[in-house]
Amino acid sequence: MSLPLTVPPRAGHQSFLYSPVVTDLDALEADVAILGIPYGSAYEPHAIANDQIKAPDAVRAVTDRISRGLERYDFDVGGTIYGDRDLKVVDVGNVPFDIHDRSSHYRRAEEAVRKILAAGAMPITIGGDHGIPIPILRAFEGRGPITLIQVDAHIDWRDHVNGVYDGLSSPIRRASEMDHIGDIFQIGIRSQGSARPEEVEAALAYGANIIPAFEVHDGGIDAVLARIPDGGQYYITIDADGLDPSVMPAVEGPAPGGLTFHQVRRLIHGLVGKGRVLGMDIVEITPSFDVNNITSITAGRLMVNLIGSAVRAGYFDASSTERRLAPETTRLCNV
Repeated sequence: MSLPLTVPPRAGHQSFLYSPVVTDLDALEADVAILGIPYGSAYEPHAIANDQIKAPDAVRAVTDRISRGLERYDFDVGGTIYGDRDLKVVDVGNVPFDIHDRSSHYRRAEEAVRKILAAGAMPITIGGDHGIPIPILRAFEGRGPITLIQVDAHIDWRDHVNGVYDGLSSPIRRASEMDHIGDIFQIGIRSQGSARPEEVEAALAYGANIIPAFEVHDGGIDAVLARIPDGGQYYITIDADGLDPSVMPAVEGPAPGGLTFHQVRRLIHGLVGKGRVLGMDIVEITPSFDVNNITSITAGRLMVNLIGSAVRAGYFDASSTERRLAPETTRLCNV
C-alpha cells in the first residue's frame, strides 16, 4: 500500500498555533511549515512504537497553553507572534509509518522536507526520537554550507547500534558525512550517554565544537554565540534532554545540570540575528513522563521564539517566489 507523505493529526488540537492543516505538499504555499515525524529507526522491536511517537500531537494539544491567541502580546518576542504580518504558517501533519515497509517513513520524511523547502518555507519539526534529523538534513542537500547547532545532553556520534545506522544515537555522525554540513556545535553536553571514547575522538577529529553544559553556565550563552561564525546558515536540533529536567522532565535520559529555557531562547534569538536559521527540530519528548504538560509547552514556546524572532529579522518579508529561488542562488554562490 502506498502511503501519503503526511497525514493530518488524529485528535485534539489538530494543528500547532491554530494553523490550517495542509497535507498537499505539491501545492504548498507557506512561510513556515510545522511537521511531525513521530517514528525513528528502532534498535529493538518494542521501540518501534515508543512513547515518543505521541510527542508531535502532545505539543499540538497544548497549543492554547503555548499561545492563548495569536492576537495576544507575547513578551518573549516583544509583540504578537507574527508581528502583525500576514504570515502563512501551516501544519502539514505527521509522516505516517508503514508496517509493511518499516524504513519507508524516513524516505517520506525526507521527501516531505524537500517539498517544504521547494515551497520556500521554513520547516519546524516535532519528533519522535533523535534519529529524525537524519532524513531532515538529507533534504537540505545542495543548500550548504550549513552550520549544525545541537542542544543535547549527549553527542550522538555512534556509528551504529545493533546494526542500525540511522537511529537516535547517530544523527550527528550521519550529519558529519553530508557534504552540505560544515561546522558542528554541540551545546549542553553532560553526564553519560551512548558515547564511548572512540565516539568522542571521532567528533573531535571532525572538528566538532563540544560545549559542555557547565561551560554554558560558567561563561554564559553569549560566549557560546560568539564562537559561532556570523553570516552563516544554521540548522538547530534540540533534544529535550539538553534542557534541565526541571524545565523539560518528560525525557528518557534525564541528566541534572542542563540548559535553561532562557539560555536556549537566547541561543535561538542570537542565531536568527547572526545569519539565517533554515529550520529546527525538537525531539525526544516522552509525553507519559510529563508534569503538567510543561515539556510540551516548553517545546512549543521555543518554536514560538524561532518564528517570532525570524519575523522580526525580516525572514519572511520577501515574496515566496524570491524565497524559493534563494536556495538555488546559494548553491550557485558556493560552486
